[in-house]
Amino acid sequence: MEPVEEENNSGVLAMIERIGSVVVPIGVALYAVLYLGVEQMYGVFNISPQQAGIDQSVLLGRLMGTLILLLLIVLPLLGLVVGLGWLADKMTRGAIGRSTAAVRRRPWVAALIAALWCGATYWGLLDLMGGLDLAAMVIVAVGLGVLTFLVPFRLLRRKPVGRAGMKVLTGALTGIGLGFLLILQMITGAVEVQETGQANDLLPFVGFQDQWTVIKNAEDDKPLYEGRWMMLLGESEGTYVFYDCDKLDTFRRPIETTNLGSIQLQPEREAGYKCGTLAEQEGEEQASGS
Repeated sequence: MEPVEEENNSGVLAMIERIGSVVVPIGVALYAVLYLGVEQMYGVFNISPQQAGIDQSVLLGRLMGTLILLLLIVLPLLGLVVGLGWLADKMTRGAIGRSTAAVRRRPWVAALIAALWCGATYWGLLDLMGGLDLAAMVIVAVGLGVLTFLVPFRLLRRKPVGRAGMKVLTGALTGIGLGFLLILQMITGAVEVQETGQANDLLPFVGFQDQWTVIKNAEDDKPLYEGRWMMLLGESEGTYVFYDCDKLDTFRRPIETTNLGSIQLQPEREAGYKCGTLAEQEGEEQASGS
C-alpha cells in the first residue's frame, strides 16, 4: 500500500509543480503588459505616464500592493482547485486521473487544447482593437490557435524540454491575454473618470491616484480658477499636471508658483454628476455670440 500512496502523493506534487511552472510566466507577462495599460490610461488625459511622474520604479511600487493582493487571492484558489481535483479523483476511484493521463498521452489532443487556449488569449487584444463582433472574434481566436500553434505544440511534446517550453509559452500568452483585458478595463475606467470625475474600484489597484485639490497662487495663497476642485494627475520635472473636470481640460503649472490647498482622495459625487459643465456653457456662449 505504501507505493500506491507514494504514487498518489507524487501525482499531487506534480500537479502543484505544473501549476507553479505556469503561474510564474503568467505573472511576469501580466506585469510587463501593465505598463502599456498605464500609458493608455493616462493617454485618455492627453499626457504620458512620464509627464505624470510614473516610471517603471514608481509603477512597481504602486503595483506591489496589488500584486501581493492578487497572490493572496490566487494561492487559496489554486489550493482549492487542487483539493477539488483530488477529491473528485477519489470519488470517481481514479477515473478523472486516468482520463487526464490518457489525454496527456495523446499528443495531438493535448496540443489542440493548448493551441485553442493560446488562440483564446488573443481575445483581449481583439477586444481592445474593436471592430469585431463576437462570432468574428471566436473564429479568429480558433483560427489562430489551430493554424499557428497546433503543429508547433505537437512537435514540442516529443521531448520533456519541449513540453516545459510549451508550458512557459502558454503561461506567457495567458498573462498577456489577461493583461490586454485589464488594459481595456483601465481605459474604460479612465474615460469614466474623465466624464464623471470619479474612479471605479479598479483604477486605484493599478496605480491611478484619484486625488483632487484646490489650486492656490504661491505668492498670496489665494485660490485660482474660482476655487474649483482639480484632479492632480501627478508631477514631474518641477511641474504639476492637473485635469479640469468642469472644462474637460488637462493643463500644467510650475510647482514653484503653485500651492495645493485641501486634498481629497476618491471624493464622492452626487448621482448623475457629469464633467464638462463649464465647457458646455462656453460652447453655448460662443454659439450665441456668433
